[in-house]
Amino acid sequence: MTTVTIDNVEYALDSLSEDAKAQLVSLQFVDQKLAQLNAEAAAFQTARIGYANALNELLPKEGGKEKH
Repeated sequence: MTTVTIDNVEYALDSLSEDAKAQLVSLQFVDQKLAQLNAEAAAFQTARIGYANALNELLPKEGGKEKH
């Protein structure tokens, strides 16, 4: 018997209605996409830090004109 736990309650998958199963599939899809997007966001943030560090290395260290 396959079960699924929702809000700390365990349900037998075959006891759920077809509509509930469809909602579960949609929820699982969205959770997977969110995990993928979070991983991509972390990669982009890492890249951004690298670009910012590279830019900082290329900027004049002293004597540069500051704009206010």
